[in-house]
Amino acid sequence: MVGLAVVVGITLTSVNNLLSMKTLLGFFTGFFISSYSMVTNDYYDIEVDRINCPNKSIPSNKIKPKEAILYAFLLLFLGEISSLLIGPTNFVIATIFSLIAWIYNYWGKKKMFIGNIMVASSVAIPYLYGGTAFEKLGNQLLWFLALTSFLAAAGREIVKTITDIEGDRARNVNSISISHGSELAGNISAIFFIAAVATTILPIITKTVVSGYSALIIIPDILFLYASIKIIKDKSKENAFKIKRFTLVGMLVGMIVFMLEGLP
Repeated sequence: MVGLAVVVGITLTSVNNLLSMKTLLGFFTGFFISSYSMVTNDYYDIEVDRINCPNKSIPSNKIKPKEAILYAFLLLFLGEISSLLIGPTNFVIATIFSLIAWIYNYWGKKKMFIGNIMVASSVAIPYLYGGTAFEKLGNQLLWFLALTSFLAAAGREIVKTITDIEGDRARNVNSISISHGSELAGNISAIFFIAAVATTILPIITKTVVSGYSALIIIPDILFLYASIKIIKDKSKENAFKIKRFTLVGMLVGMIVFMLEGLP
């Protein structure tokens, strides 16, 4: 999904260059570095996954921890090379993104709200990375998309703290749900979801979109407002799992709506 986000950023800012080598390299950068992040996350989360997800590759002993680290570095290398072939600015952004991913997995996840913000930032960065590939970072709609994605991802990450309470306790993770309870975590996540919906109005107010966007953006907005209501009413682990999956669909639909706006 991160690789696709890079392509969406390019579509919004440089649609005429969509079928280019830079676009392909941008997709590879997002794909490889996000894969690197997931592998390192699994490496540092071995003890948590033995409780939450025992069937994953490392806790189930399908892959040894040392093998996972070697694989992670291979993915990182491929992602960095892809970014360097695009240009020096993209290489710097990719390196920062990689560093944020490692810091989060090693340290940030245990630091309550800081970790949630780090993940949300990593969701927004790929769109800006795509815009940078063709030096179109000043595109206003691109920043609106990054802001909306950041808020939606932050809300989703906080919902995830409800689903991960048992495993997070095993790793001494100081999540919002553990420190302040699922009730507050659910309410905060709903605030972020509603804020994300509110930001989708900005492109309409600033007249940076056409009427098609105004009609289509209602779909993800309804999905996130529904998720907000559901998590406010029910903060159970079971419902949080449903909301986590449901909002991922909402984010994907929203991304497609923005992408369509960039097409001729």
